[in-house]
Amino acid sequence: MTTRKRRPAAREDRWSDSRLAELGLTPIQQKILLGLGGVVALLVVALLLSLAIQGINGTAAAPSPLSAGSAIGEARPAEYQSWQSLKQFAPIADRKADQKPLTAEEIFATRTLKSGKQTLRLSQRQLDGSCAEALWGEDLIELARESDCTQAVRGVFTTADSAYIAQYTLFNVANAEAANTFVTTLDALHRGGWTLPLKPDVAPFSGYSEASGHAMGHYVGLVWVARADGAEPEPTDDFVTLSLTLREAEKAVYRRVVAATGVTPTAS
Repeated sequence: MTTRKRRPAAREDRWSDSRLAELGLTPIQQKILLGLGGVVALLVVALLLSLAIQGINGTAAAPSPLSAGSAIGEARPAEYQSWQSLKQFAPIADRKADQKPLTAEEIFATRTLKSGKQTLRLSQRQLDGSCAEALWGEDLIELARESDCTQAVRGVFTTADSAYIAQYTLFNVANAEAANTFVTTLDALHRGGWTLPLKPDVAPFSGYSEASGHAMGHYVGLVWVARADGAEPEPTDDFVTLSLTLREAEKAVYRRVVAATGVTPTAS
């Protein structure tokens, strides 16, 4: 004996008077709901007709140019993880204890970063006196302002075979509390705001990419890695080693802890 599959209820049956009654709605509530459904449908039809007419007449609004606060078309990581500041960075938990300004030459003093078999070569480095210049996304720019972010240093790297791209960004914020809030807020906020590619012609980050945020005292370090072709990673793509290699740039932060206390912190 063949068992017949039960057909799903038709759309109109789901919103029939009897079905609404089963949901516990009174006759008046049923009329209101059905009336609202009709209004919504009419509004949708009207909107579609309006867009069609604009397209025919050529009156559709031209797309506005992208800006640092635009979420349209800007690159962002598909995956992100955050790490709060370790106790070893307590000596520089407040900017008052580490007042020397950052420089691009200090953070990216080494033009070649190595970890295991992975090697990254610096393509460009830049210091931004305004953190907003290194970011896109209104909420993220506001977060940087609330963190009293005074400097952003970016460095973009490529592998020798140009198969991978990587960018490290270091932000100078007020204190460890602000840094911790910054990286954890990005758990959700990275979908609508991120750091701007320093050299989009070399490292556009136009496809799949991965990132992580690391609070280190009153600093925030953002690691961003991807395949140069923007494709999804394959089993042979070692993004973990690539990220660890990029984090060699953080040695400059460790040196600042040494300068403050003489004690070398353990790398996270």
